[in-house]
Amino acid sequence: MKSTLSKDILFNKKLLLNLFLMVMVLCGFLVGKSTFLMSFTGEQQLTLGLLVFAVYLWVAAPIPTGASSILLIALMLVLNLVDNVEGAVAGFLSPALYFILIVSILSQALVKVGIDKVIAQFLIKISKSGPRYIIIGLPIFILILPILLPSAVARFKMLYPLINSMNQLYGFSEKSIFQKYGIYIIGMMNQNATMVIFTGGGFPILASQLLNDYNVADLGWLDWFLMVAPPLWIGSLFMVLFVWNFLKITMPEEKIVRSNSNEEIELRPRDPLSIKLWVVLLSFLTMIITWIVTDQEQVPLLLPPMLLVAFYSIPKIGLVTNKVIREYDWENFLLLGASFSLGILLSENGTAEVLADVLIGVIPGDISIVSKVIIIAFIVFLLRFFFIVPSSAVIVIFPIVMSYSELIGIPPMQLAFLVILVIGSMMILPIHSTTTYLAYETGVFSKKDQYVIGLVSSVTFMFIAIFAALYFW
Repeated sequence: MKSTLSKDILFNKKLLLNLFLMVMVLCGFLVGKSTFLMSFTGEQQLTLGLLVFAVYLWVAAPIPTGASSILLIALMLVLNLVDNVEGAVAGFLSPALYFILIVSILSQALVKVGIDKVIAQFLIKISKSGPRYIIIGLPIFILILPILLPSAVARFKMLYPLINSMNQLYGFSEKSIFQKYGIYIIGMMNQNATMVIFTGGGFPILASQLLNDYNVADLGWLDWFLMVAPPLWIGSLFMVLFVWNFLKITMPEEKIVRSNSNEEIELRPRDPLSIKLWVVLLSFLTMIITWIVTDQEQVPLLLPPMLLVAFYSIPKIGLVTNKVIREYDWENFLLLGASFSLGILLSENGTAEVLADVLIGVIPGDISIVSKVIIIAFIVFLLRFFFIVPSSAVIVIFPIVMSYSELIGIPPMQLAFLVILVIGSMMILPIHSTTTYLAYETGVFSKKDQYVIGLVSSVTFMFIAIFAALYFW
């Protein structure tokens, strides 16, 4: 099974690379037939070439991620696109990078103290009332869980064994409707749910920072929630209904009826809730309340989690150690830092603005704002397809698309959230997000399941983003 799955993932990467190369060939043809490059200065042409090379490195992965990130920084210096080393590593000064680092450490601390087992026990109690309670309750649960556990990967790894155990408890077959439905919830839907709050994972944290960096808006924790939650929940409700009915149609022999199985869900034995767990949980909730009620101008968003990391490291708690910090995904840290540096370069030397000005040529000037928003959404959708992870995509695409705002008269706030929701909800291929990849890697989904559900989900959220940009945001 593992071998087959590895081949499937490799096939998806090759497909993505081939599509990317086809687009590059088409662009090369257009360059030869038009004055496309004449719109850019020499420096901007080099920057554009570096962007294309960076996307190639991210898609094809010819060398390790950390090494490719360092190579991109080096090329900024070699091509004389920045004045000094400080300019090349400017992206590593972004607070968003350190916010992701610190929140990841806090998530590990929460799991280490046993919060995942508490959540598991809660789900087990619900499951004993029958599968229908889980079918209805699990989507609701996954939509609010980012508040308590700000890591989509941690949420997946915590819930995956439970889904399998519940499938056995109810006496369903392997790869049953229930199991596929559960994997969809903790995989694809989990990825969307991470955007409900900007502290819910790496992608929304980056998106929130970009809103500040480009002077679009300075949103608080509650402001972001009120902007994103309504359209996200509407889209999630539609997708839950679609996935459930899709699975019932494609698996007509399956029935959701509880068997007479006397099996019990097995969990590792745990001690009663300890004082340490209560201390950790209450301090974490205090941090969330601080984000909600305080002004970021007076209390920086990064300050509470920084203090909490220090608090969790004191000897009597001992949840944050040097080992925990060493085990952080530093390759991803380098990738995001290099992506930020490239995004800053695109913005500061005007490449993003000129590229947007050139691309605006595909949008007729005499059409309505509604038509312009739809076309821009499709452009973002297409650009996003060629990035493996949403974080890199938003860093590079955001400055390019935001340049459209002044050119065609769309308010920056509306355009920014359109970009964020379209990029964050792309999951056509398994490699488009980490939790989607993890869900596909379980072998529960077939290729048909992945492509149909992934495509419908991505397109659904794109149209919801269009509607929200026009009438809600």
